[in-house]
Amino acid sequence: MEEIQVEYEDRRDPVDFFMTLDSWPISPLNEDGVSQSQADTFLVGFVIVNVVGLRFYHGTISGREIVGLVRDELNPHDENAIKVLNMLSEQVGHIERAAASVLSPLIDSRSIAVEGIVPKPPAKGSRFKIPCQIHIFARIEDFERIKMAISRSGLQLISEGNASFTLSEAVAVKETKSILEEKSVDEIFKLLDLKVSKEGLSEPLDPPKEMIKSELFFHQKEGLGWLVSRETSCELPPFWQEKNGVYVNELTNYQTVTRPEPLRGGIFADDMGLGKTLTLLSLIAFDKSSLAVNSSSSIGGIADADDDESGEKSKRGRGRKKSDTLGKKRKAEDLGPNRKGKSPAFDNCSSLEPKSTLIVCPPSVFSSWMTQLEDHTIKGTFKVYMYYGERTKDAKELKKYDIVLTTYSTLASDESQDESPIKKIEWRRVILDEAHVIKNANTQQSRAVSNLNAKRRWAITGTPVQNNSYDLYSLVAFLKFEPLSMKSLWNSLIQRPLARGDEKGISRLQVLMATISLRRTKEKGLVGLPSKSIEIHFVDLREEERRVYDQMEEEAKKIVKDYISNESVVRNYTTVLSIIVRLRQICTDLALCPADLRALLPQSQIEDVKNNPKLLQKLLSVLQDGEDFDCPICISQPMDIIITCCAHIFCEPCILKTIKRSKPCCPMCRHPLSESDLFKAPPESQTTSTEGPSSSPSSKVAALLKLLTVSRDPSPSAKSIVFSQFRKMLLLLEEPLKQAGFKVIRLDGSMNAKKRSQVIKDFGVPAPEGPTIMLASLKASNAGINLTAASTVYLLEPWWNPAIEEQAMDRVHRIGQKHDVKVVRLIARDTIDERILQLQEKKRMLAKKAFGRRSQKDQREINRGDLTALMNL
Repeated sequence: MEEIQVEYEDRRDPVDFFMTLDSWPISPLNEDGVSQSQADTFLVGFVIVNVVGLRFYHGTISGREIVGLVRDELNPHDENAIKVLNMLSEQVGHIERAAASVLSPLIDSRSIAVEGIVPKPPAKGSRFKIPCQIHIFARIEDFERIKMAISRSGLQLISEGNASFTLSEAVAVKETKSILEEKSVDEIFKLLDLKVSKEGLSEPLDPPKEMIKSELFFHQKEGLGWLVSRETSCELPPFWQEKNGVYVNELTNYQTVTRPEPLRGGIFADDMGLGKTLTLLSLIAFDKSSLAVNSSSSIGGIADADDDESGEKSKRGRGRKKSDTLGKKRKAEDLGPNRKGKSPAFDNCSSLEPKSTLIVCPPSVFSSWMTQLEDHTIKGTFKVYMYYGERTKDAKELKKYDIVLTTYSTLASDESQDESPIKKIEWRRVILDEAHVIKNANTQQSRAVSNLNAKRRWAITGTPVQNNSYDLYSLVAFLKFEPLSMKSLWNSLIQRPLARGDEKGISRLQVLMATISLRRTKEKGLVGLPSKSIEIHFVDLREEERRVYDQMEEEAKKIVKDYISNESVVRNYTTVLSIIVRLRQICTDLALCPADLRALLPQSQIEDVKNNPKLLQKLLSVLQDGEDFDCPICISQPMDIIITCCAHIFCEPCILKTIKRSKPCCPMCRHPLSESDLFKAPPESQTTSTEGPSSSPSSKVAALLKLLTVSRDPSPSAKSIVFSQFRKMLLLLEEPLKQAGFKVIRLDGSMNAKKRSQVIKDFGVPAPEGPTIMLASLKASNAGINLTAASTVYLLEPWWNPAIEEQAMDRVHRIGQKHDVKVVRLIARDTIDERILQLQEKKRMLAKKAFGRRSQKDQREINRGDLTALMNL
């Protein structure tokens, strides 16, 4: 595969041309992309309006049914239009114009969220309209304003206390109200749970040895069995039942005579380092082998597809030798396990079926896939194409390949191009590697992958829940898991109960995950990995550090408290973020901070920041050394950083495209923007690796040097990795470590993928020739690389998303590790460091509960209260 070496530096991720402002997250404090108000909304009441225009659309409603309400602001006839969709996302009609003119401005300003239910089937002969209940949700503090706005418009709002309120069909009103044959929502989930429990795990499978040369661990064989059983399932999707020839969805009551397609795919969420990539390659190989058997030909039949229309063999063809080798096939009945009455593996396939698998991953993971292909597959087994950088525009060319590798950003940039070959192909399967990349369902990347046409869909991630249960919604939407891929239903059945600490939300989420996902953890000893221990090493700040920290924290508290009380945290987000970053940097090393700390803290409200370009520049300089924040538009680390007059940070290409819209404004706070309101990042710090700290090492650096020296004495050749979120810190560490006699190498986000690969290769060289210390930035090292040469990990500062830390740790603790792994977390005592640990634990508990089978106590979603905790208010 030497011919497929490419440069992975391209990180273009332009703004989606159809991404409207109302679909962007309003609050950057929620990393999950859900506005803060959405998690804290409650039912105000409901209005009864008509769905009109039924005769113009193909979508139908056959009974009592939940419907989707979608703003249609580009509608040429009505700028307030609200589309009504049935459970299959087919348009049924529009909300009548008078009602839409009242509700749309409130929706656009994010004052309300709406959910629709058609309480009765259309009357016979009704071709023009059908009544619909629209349930309105808002924050409690906005109730009176919303009620007044609706009542002034002439719409009748039926709220609690009104005699008609009991007519509401909303789950939020009556969780146990009869939906179908007296079954409540939770009874439906319980029946699904029983069904999943009875089925158990699929039997293990061996991949075809003529394609996969490596022996799989038992848990990988079990995983392969599960993947195959999911892809070949002929069962009805979850929540569907057949009743006298009619298929009924129990959650929405949608009815159809057409049998729903099986849900072929799911979430493969094994812990990091358990060999998911090899298991997936085994699935592709198993499928390819089965295709050959079922088409009564050898794999040479697939090779024939490489002939172009003139009959000339593709230059990349492998010839007939491979075909002869793979012609010795096992019998069809040997290809699958005892599948409990299900159809034999892939027996529904034909030679006309699509054969190409699309694998989507971050650029840093490309090299991992290529390495795995070389290490685990027989040469010539798969034809692989890298759809990246300079790439073909011919869909027929792509169809010749077994595997097409691409990146999320490439798909996003192709989304607006109608002629993109990726969009023209019906893929046999789409695999999203590091699928947590699409945790925000509103981003361009998420939309691009969801719009792909595929027979089978897989979301692969060792950290499916990073911040919030809403991370899982984007995966469910990608899988096309109807009806929970309808956002309003997800919010109603899962998100709101979770936000309020209702155990029903957790139990439903657990059943859902048990139904569509497979997750095994290292704690179960599946592969006999060496142990991993995590210890916290508390560090007491020196007198000078403590004085500066306490002074900074006291001033910061006053400012953040004002923002919270004035409901202006969102508008002041960058200021708040810079305060938190500064506090964290002081805990690590005063050398990270400029002398004029006070100048970073505005003495009054945000208006001073808007009119103070010098302060904006300082805020930006605080943030650019770190790697802790993403551009809210492309959800990537900003490149060519811009800060707006309202103190929000974006990539330059993203924000420039945004302000070319008809109503240019900030995606975060809606403040009007023009190019004159944008400020470029100051020149990057000129700190080099030869400049050590200006004074004696900080408390944390001194503690780190002592720990490294003590561990070196008994084992001079042992390797360690020191993680920091601040690139400047990595530079500051190089000189004192070298002076202490360590051979050091650095890996950070400023390096392209080729350079990173070389650094990792150099780190693998045994000591004394090779380095013993790698200084690595957290985000540059949290995905797609193998660092098993090291056995000790040091985390210089905590990051509030524990999944990022765990991903970085598991670059070391994974298959291939021969030594026990020790992780040391350096925590500054009595500082924001300790409070971040508490925040991490909350997130970790939510992730565990999502995949647990029982919930022991309420678990509230993470919300703006975390900011109060972080600032010790």
